[in-house]
Amino acid sequence: MIFASDNWAGASQPVMDALAANNTDFAAAYGRDPLTDRVTERLGEMFERPVEVYFTATGTAANALSMAACARPGGLVLTSETAHVYCDEWGAAEFFTHGMKMVPLPTVAGKITPDGVAGVLDANPEGSRFGRPVALSLTQASECGTVYTPEEVRALTGIAASRDLVCHMDGARFANALVSLGATPAEVTWKAGIDVLSFGGTKNGCWCAEAVVVFNPDRLPDLVTHRSRSGHLFSKSRFVAAQFDGYLANDHWRELATHANAMATRLGEGLAAAGHRLAYPVEANEVFPVLDLATIARLREAGAAFYEWPEVEAGEDTSCVRLVTSFATKSEEVARFLEIAAR
Repeated sequence: MIFASDNWAGASQPVMDALAANNTDFAAAYGRDPLTDRVTERLGEMFERPVEVYFTATGTAANALSMAACARPGGLVLTSETAHVYCDEWGAAEFFTHGMKMVPLPTVAGKITPDGVAGVLDANPEGSRFGRPVALSLTQASECGTVYTPEEVRALTGIAASRDLVCHMDGARFANALVSLGATPAEVTWKAGIDVLSFGGTKNGCWCAEAVVVFNPDRLPDLVTHRSRSGHLFSKSRFVAAQFDGYLANDHWRELATHANAMATRLGEGLAAAGHRLAYPVEANEVFPVLDLATIARLREAGAAFYEWPEVEAGEDTSCVRLVTSFATKSEEVARFLEIAAR
């Protein structure tokens, strides 16, 4: 009953097979190999336009380098108060941008509102000594497991565009959000005003594969330099490309995310039926139930792994917990968890 994080899961068999298949011969280094070119072309087909693709080892690196490439002196990055780029990356964005300031915005169920973005822009007009808004970063799916619809993304990027902000999407769980929405990758990103995407594979079945996918290269002109200077240019790039090759083939990435989401839905429905309150709607692969402390203790004694989530005020003798499902979550694990939680 492992629900601590989708990062705890291993890699899917097609991803591992693709790694092994591309370990049989020599290949040019530093991204000049044919497989890297093929994956870049495949991503362009998937997003319905030519894209620039820069592999990184981690999602934190993808986010920080995206911010670094659009940095300006005195810059402000608008993001949510719960965003990974703000809360969990040890100031990486601030470090790589040489001091741009992260501005956390209040959220509704984990999502920024148009009024929130407009309010910060109004409070920091052109020429203000308080800072210069430079970028908007949206997390898709959000840290609360909710997803932005294409219309919601477009409403936020439209306001940001009025001040020429670069619009970034942290897509560590992009696949989970996409299958939840039933939308195309293009509809959720550049067609909705996104300039650059941190495209995650690691949480959804890859071993170590993240990519910065750039839709508007003129907005991030020095990204190639920032990646090299930060040490994120892989010499054996083909092994990241191989993971994405196996991941994207035959819509495998959608299959993996669909399973993870289905397990989360089953968990959420079962917990609600047992009388447990859910702090947020279940829209991707995260569930946030409020459980009494005795139930939490029983679950942990039975071997369940999960984190408590103090960001949610739960009340006396209760605590909100975060349950994250993955492509490797088994229906039997879900059933066992629900059985114990219902006692």
